[in-house]
Amino acid sequence: MVTGDGTTTGGPVHDTHYCLSEVDLFRDLSRKEMAELGARAPLRDVAAGQVLYSPQRPTETLFIIKRGRVRLFQIGSTGQPVTTALLGPGTVFGEVPLIGIRMGGNWAEALEPSQLCLMSPHDVRELLLADPRITRRINEHMTAHIAELEHRLTDMACKTLPERLASTLWTLTKATPPKEASEPVRLTHQQLAGLVNATRERTTTALGDLAENGLIRLHRGKITVTSRERLLIFAEGGGRSPTDVPYRQ
Repeated sequence: MVTGDGTTTGGPVHDTHYCLSEVDLFRDLSRKEMAELGARAPLRDVAAGQVLYSPQRPTETLFIIKRGRVRLFQIGSTGQPVTTALLGPGTVFGEVPLIGIRMGGNWAEALEPSQLCLMSPHDVRELLLADPRITRRINEHMTAHIAELEHRLTDMACKTLPERLASTLWTLTKATPPKEASEPVRLTHQQLAGLVNATRERTTTALGDLAENGLIRLHRGKITVTSRERLLIFAEGGGRSPTDVPYRQ
C-alpha cells in the first residue's frame, strides 16, 4: 500500500525527471517545465492487486497514473465491492481537497502492474495551482470523471450483464490505436466480476455469450477482443429490442 509519506510497500522508486511525460494533465508544458515538475513527483512501480488508497487510512496524496490501470471501488452493505471508476494512463485520483479531488469513501486498487507519480498537497499548491494551464486540465479531468460515473450508473440500471461486460472490455482496450489488434485483457473472471458488480458464475456465463457472438476469445488468464467496433455496438444495446429486460447478478 502507498503510505502516508508517499512511499510504497514493494516496488522500486525511479529517479526520472520525465515521470509526467505522456500524462494528459501536463500536455501544455514544455519538456523543461515537465522535467522540473517531474523532479518533485518521482515515479513508482506498484504490483497488480496492490491497494493504493484505503478510506481506513486516508492520506492527502495526488496519484497520477503513467502506466497501467486502477480501479476505484466502495464496499457495499452486503460486503461486496462496487466498482465506481476505471482509471487509465494520464488520469489522476486521490484525496486532495485543495483542488476538489476527493475519494469519497472509495478504495483504490491497481488492476495490473502500474506506474504512478505521487504529489503531496504542498507540491500541488506550489506547482499545480500556480499554473493556469494545469488548473484548466484539472477541471477537464473532473468533468470527465463525473461523466464516467454517470455512464457507469446508467450501465448498471439499463444494460444487461453481457452488455456491461462488453462496455468494460471496450474501456480496458481503449488505448488501442485504430485498425490495430488490441492487447489481451489479463484479468480473471473473478476480477472482471468485481468490475461489473456481478458474481463470478454469472460473469463466466456472460463471457461465454460474448464469445459465442464472436466478440471475444477466451484464454486462461486473459481475454482477446476480436473487434472493438462490434464490441461497442453490442455494449450500446445493438440488436436488443426495447422489451428486453436486463438480467442482474
